[in-house]
Amino acid sequence: METGSVTTPFGRRSMTLGMLASQVMAGEIKPDQSVDKWKLFRALCEAKPLLGIGDRALAVLNALLSFYPKNELAQGNGLIVFPSNIQLSLRTHGMAEQTVRRHLAALVDAGLLLRKDSPNGKRYVRRDRAGEVDEAFGFSLAPLLARADEIEQLAAEVMAERLHVQRLRERITLCRRDIAKLIEAAVEEEIPGDWQGLYREFRDLIEGLPRSPTTAQLELLLDELTGLRTNILNQLEIQVKSTKQRGNADYIERHIQNSNPESISEVEPGFETKQGATAEPDNDRGTVTAAKGRGETGHPFHQMEEEQSRRPGVRNDGGGLKAFPLGLVLQACPEILAYGPDGAIRNWRDLMAAAVIVRSMLGVSPSAYEEAANVMGPENAATVMACILERGGHINSAGGYLRGLTRRSEKGEFAIGPMLMALLRANAPAGRKVG
Repeated sequence: METGSVTTPFGRRSMTLGMLASQVMAGEIKPDQSVDKWKLFRALCEAKPLLGIGDRALAVLNALLSFYPKNELAQGNGLIVFPSNIQLSLRTHGMAEQTVRRHLAALVDAGLLLRKDSPNGKRYVRRDRAGEVDEAFGFSLAPLLARADEIEQLAAEVMAERLHVQRLRERITLCRRDIAKLIEAAVEEEIPGDWQGLYREFRDLIEGLPRSPTTAQLELLLDELTGLRTNILNQLEIQVKSTKQRGNADYIERHIQNSNPESISEVEPGFETKQGATAEPDNDRGTVTAAKGRGETGHPFHQMEEEQSRRPGVRNDGGGLKAFPLGLVLQACPEILAYGPDGAIRNWRDLMAAAVIVRSMLGVSPSAYEEAANVMGPENAATVMACILERGGHINSAGGYLRGLTRRSEKGEFAIGPMLMALLRANAPAGRKVG
């Protein structure tokens, strides 16, 4: 059993006030005080960041606790363990003895162990005639028992902080998803606004976060993202209210336009052709007029049924595939510019002409491209070719890739928006990673 007297370390190890404080604390343990050693060890594992100890020091402490014969740490059971360094090395799965000594010293410095050194520095025990421990020299676990309440409180704080950080990260993830999808929806619906500027602001916030952020940095980021999301929602809500207010007038206008089979949509890139004519762009808006006699000669754009009309960039087959503004397509796919007439693309007609050149250059068969134009629409087929050109280094077979997208488009499983947004991020200015 312990004598309760203050002991100093053996050899050249110096005595410190911290060691003295730990011994005084150990002397204040109540006679009936006890704690489950493994429950306390789990709390130590949680509280290790606040206690300044590492994983390997905890492995050594785990080995020391395994030499304690009882599950309950209590004054009456004696609190001294006295394994040799060789035994500790075996129970720490072959940790080197020098490493074991270093981590034992770290546990002592952290106030979790006390040395009770013998006159010669060896660890051993003296027993009485009945075989009971009379005096032991080794390491005292008394500081663990004395600090049990403190350790459990520290463990609770660490767990609460970890839960708080986890919830912050979850809310940040939800905010990021909301902002990205709201901006994408605004771009797809062609809602007026500086959506590219808002997207850059969004990416600047995300990329300004360090690799290992503090809780305060996460809280600040969440506040800023929440404010940005609120700003975007306010702009979209204004648009929704405005749409509702002019809903009846728009319905009447659409009814009048749809009743006139010879009207042509004025919104980019709407088009209309008659049966037996091939779609061909003929103005800067990307509208299409009838070109007779070219439908059977491998022209890359499909023939339209008689009197068929479409909303701008939307398929009539129920797929709902939309064409994006030409400026956005060129910003996401700048490489296509070199294949336009005179090295420039000024309208949809130029883009479609460049797509035919790119198709041939990438080895895409005319039938594959014509099928894509039939399913997606000519503007969207040209847009997809521009995207394939942009990602040429990552696509082994451009023709097979295009046919795969066409099949997915037929099933309603393909949207151009995510592809364009990914390329926008990839082509962001140097020094800023978008996406």
